[in-house]
Amino acid sequence: MAGKGMKSLGEAMRGLSLAAAQPCRTLPARQASMACSRSMATAVDTKPANITRSATEAWNPITTVPLTIHAFPTLEPRSLEYWSTKHLHVPLRRDILHLAVVYEGDKTRQGTASSKTRFEVHGGHRKIRPQKGSGRARAGTRQSPLYRGGGKSFGPKPRDFSTKLNRKVYDLAWRTALSYRYRRGELIVTEDGLELPLPEDFLQLAESGALGRELEDGFIRKYVSELLTTLQWDKDHGRTTFITGDRRPNLFTGLEIAGENGRALELEDVDVKDLLETGRIVIERTALREMIKEHSCDLVSRVAVKGLESKPALGQVCVR
Repeated sequence: MAGKGMKSLGEAMRGLSLAAAQPCRTLPARQASMACSRSMATAVDTKPANITRSATEAWNPITTVPLTIHAFPTLEPRSLEYWSTKHLHVPLRRDILHLAVVYEGDKTRQGTASSKTRFEVHGGHRKIRPQKGSGRARAGTRQSPLYRGGGKSFGPKPRDFSTKLNRKVYDLAWRTALSYRYRRGELIVTEDGLELPLPEDFLQLAESGALGRELEDGFIRKYVSELLTTLQWDKDHGRTTFITGDRRPNLFTGLEIAGENGRALELEDVDVKDLLETGRIVIERTALREMIKEHSCDLVSRVAVKGLESKPALGQVCVR
């Protein structure tokens, strides 16, 4: 019985081997499709993906980013510059931006609230009534906080609300805010001399005094609104912040009248919060250089290495 079972098993194995050895073209159509179909094991590409860098391959990260200098208000490109990634391509750090905004808010609080204590209010210091015998509650002077016109308990006094923040962290927050605007395409850099180009006829009439104050303000409001609407910089697109090196009469006056569409700030009045509030930032090239130059103390190395720059260079002109 055992020999007969082994014989039948051997015949079955030989039959399987012969069936597997037949080419696909000699099998019926149904069997050929089944025999030639790919299995689950062969469906996956066994070639490994090259997701790692070789140890001998040099790593060359980007060190500069392009920055276009525009003309205002035509926004015609005038030159192309390369700026360091440490200036305009810093990774977003919401925690550092929050620290900087809170630091600026605490620093600008006046802290002038003051109230009078019982020793500062008007009145004498005589005891109101005897301690005992009147049948009423014991009482001291009229300046007690329990009486009308008396002093205030634990009232506010002039104080300094400012907090401390590491200078390097604060400078990093400035460049982080600029980098955030740059990556979103909301940092527009213009040539020096950013000014609102008012029509010459209107300027002549305004200087001669032929127009009244209401007509002048109405014309400037309409002119600025139409200009910013054409550029899609108006209030419907998030408003715009203009930053210049010094005060420009037409630009500042026009945006003060049409303040619902934007605002103009001098460089010395700008904070980190101002760089994050409106929809975009329009800044002069020189003002941007001064801003980054002033807030780059964390990029200065205390160790001097020969042949190595201790601080990344500012914008370099590539195409003019």
